[in-house]
Amino acid sequence: MKWITRERPKIDRLACPWLIKRFIDAAAEIIYVPEKEVFTQAKLLQATPFDVPEVEFSHYEDRCTFDYFLQKYNLQDPALHTMALVIRGADTDDHSISSQSAGLWAISAGLAYNLKDDYELLAQGLVIYDALYSWAKYLQQEKHTQNPTENLLIQVFRRYLADQKKEDKKIPEWALQLKETIQDQIDTNLTLNLTAISEELNVHPAYLSRQFSKYFDNLSFGDYIRKLRIDKAIHLLHHTNHSLSEIAYLTGFSDQSHFTRIFKKHTGQNPSGYKKKLQKGKKDSNS
Repeated sequence: MKWITRERPKIDRLACPWLIKRFIDAAAEIIYVPEKEVFTQAKLLQATPFDVPEVEFSHYEDRCTFDYFLQKYNLQDPALHTMALVIRGADTDDHSISSQSAGLWAISAGLAYNLKDDYELLAQGLVIYDALYSWAKYLQQEKHTQNPTENLLIQVFRRYLADQKKEDKKIPEWALQLKETIQDQIDTNLTLNLTAISEELNVHPAYLSRQFSKYFDNLSFGDYIRKLRIDKAIHLLHHTNHSLSEIAYLTGFSDQSHFTRIFKKHTGQNPSGYKKKLQKGKKDSNS
């Protein structure tokens, strides 16, 4: 069977081919083409499109294409569902979902930067996801810090976090500083990173991730940043003549497809449809 998707894969477009080849169809052919050619080439080559908008095998609700493959083919292996959390967090920039998500994103971004051939990327991606599967299947309980002194320090730190949670609900200084930092970024590109912010605030990233929702509308760090991105996109749609690709770039999305998925999740409609309604409303008001 042939499967086709957008070129320059990083997360889902490497993870899904790995899943297909390892658990669905070992002889499957994976095809990468420019985004605008996916549907025409899919018809021509009789291939099934995936991880593009408006197809069956794509993102749904807050889940990724990898999640949909698991559901569609009823794959119950617990290791695959552990992997799904890591992949979802990396693919949606919500690294609070899994502690491994940030690492997967870093490796995937670096790999795509180093390798310009998509099929070479796929070959290396298969190796990476084989390793991630082995970790999820056999090694989740194994720790790198085997030294007793290191383990003692970790236990002390965990007790410190537990004590911090028992403190009163007064908004801490780091949360106030973080609000200012995020506000400063709204008019740039919103490329905030939880790890970098934690260093700037001198707050441990694990603690920051756990405490964030208490002071930011009950949203995770990733969800809060995506909300701000969409708010900014709506403002740009109303007050500028930028194209959707330009707005996606200005609001910090890696590509227009990702922008479309997140915009629809937050507003219930595609940005193109939103823009058309907006333009039609302006015409009606001027007539």
